[in-house]
Amino acid sequence: MNYFDAVILGIVEGLTEFLPVSSTGHLTIVEKWLGLDIDDPAVTGFTAVIQSGAIAAVIVFFARDIWRIAKAWSLGLVKPEYRGQVDHRMGWYVIVGSIPVGVVGLLAKDLITGDLRSLWVVAAALIGWSAVMWYAEKVARQTRTEKQLDLKDALLIGGAQCLSLIPGVSRSGATISTGLLLGLDRVAATRLSFFLSIPALLAAGLYELKDALSGSISVGETLVGTAVSFVVAYASVAWLLKFVAHHSIAWFTPYRIALGGLLIALLATGAIQAT
Repeated sequence: MNYFDAVILGIVEGLTEFLPVSSTGHLTIVEKWLGLDIDDPAVTGFTAVIQSGAIAAVIVFFARDIWRIAKAWSLGLVKPEYRGQVDHRMGWYVIVGSIPVGVVGLLAKDLITGDLRSLWVVAAALIGWSAVMWYAEKVARQTRTEKQLDLKDALLIGGAQCLSLIPGVSRSGATISTGLLLGLDRVAATRLSFFLSIPALLAAGLYELKDALSGSISVGETLVGTAVSFVVAYASVAWLLKFVAHHSIAWFTPYRIALGGLLIALLATGAIQAT
């Protein structure tokens, strides 16, 4: 990997981390295009570490909300009058909702960084999950706001986040779709998706940091990729929140299906290799 590769991958990560198009799927495709070995632990680690730039963008963008939630949650541990507040409950929802992906991510690490990195998997997931996104929007009632979130929602949406470990599904696509199926409005589902991304992706980045820096990728390249992903992701978060307030996430499905179809055609003709 060189600095050009790091910049390109940082841009791809920042653009796709929070859009329902699968950042891991896109990074796998671009890494193959750049001639990188997607099975190399250093490349896999780099992919996870630059996600911390995108997460930093979320933390900065939602700094006031995060501070308010953290304060209410902390005070609620010792002061009962805070425990019924939305912000206190949101703190617990983020904690509880983050547990499933942490457990599954650790138990299935070899599978996630191995067989699931195949471009055949990416193509199938891009197309297959598009149907779920379309269905979720079709049946969505959007009658429940963020104030009406409960622990069951957090567990189910957190559980859906595990599906994003399959490249091509999309973490935001899985969590927002599940929120819509539970009756949440699109903005509430999207905000919870953002909040759940913070512990999940930070933990993944820290866990993979040793692999990212143990091989052919330098500290400088890792820092550049992370910084680029931060800048691009900040703009992406701001845009997506405005978009989902007035538009269906099904708008992303034609792109997902077209990309999946193109991958299948290229793989079937031997123009590219799956791994």
